[in-house]
Amino acid sequence: MGSCSISIGGIELIINFKKFLTDGNHENFDRLYAYPVEMWHGGKVHKIRSSVIHLMRGQIFELEEKKIFTFGGASSHDISAGILEPDDPMFKLKKKVLDRDWEPYRINHVSWWKEELPSEEEKQEGLKNLQKYHNEVDFIVTHCCASSTQAIMSDGLYKPDMLTEYFEKIRQTARFKKWFFGHYHDNRNVTKDELLLWEQIIRIS
Repeated sequence: MGSCSISIGGIELIINFKKFLTDGNHENFDRLYAYPVEMWHGGKVHKIRSSVIHLMRGQIFELEEKKIFTFGGASSHDISAGILEPDDPMFKLKKKVLDRDWEPYRINHVSWWKEELPSEEEKQEGLKNLQKYHNEVDFIVTHCCASSTQAIMSDGLYKPDMLTEYFEKIRQTARFKKWFFGHYHDNRNVTKDELLLWEQIIRIS
C-alpha cells in the first residue's frame, strides 16, 4: 500500500498519487458535506476532486487486499472562551474583547462547526460496519484516539469525550494490526499498535 501522512485536518492516505483523507476538527463541514456521497471500494466517500477523496466516518474500505476502518472528527481544545455567533448583536464587541485578551475562541460556521463530533447515526453505522467484518480490520484511521490511549499519551492531561469513549469501545472489541491517528501535534508510537502521526510520512503494508 502507499504512504500514510497527515493532512491539515485528519489522516491522509496516498495511494497511486491519489489522496484519501479523513476529516479533522477544523474542516468547513458546510462545504464538505455538500459534496455528493458515492460508494467507493466498499465505503462511502465524498469525491472532492478526481484525485482527492474524503473517506467518510464509520466506513470500511477494501484496498489492495487490506481492510481500513475510517472515522474522522475530534473535539476542539482551543475554544475555552466559547463559540461566537456571527449574528449576535454583540458579536463585534465580544470578539474585540477576546482578541484583546488573547482568549481562545472560534466563530460558528466560520472557524468552528458542531459536526467536528459525530452524530449518533454515524457512530451506529461505524459499529454496524465493523460487525459485518466480525470486528476485524487491518488498519484503523481516525483523527483523535481512544480514551485510554489519550490518557497514556497526555499523562492524563486530556479528558475523555464522547468520541474518545466511542473509540475506546472499538479499541476493546475490534481486532486490528495498526491504528493511526493525528490531532495531538506529535509523532510517536503510543502503544505497539497505535501510532500518533503529525508531520511524519510512513509506509503501511
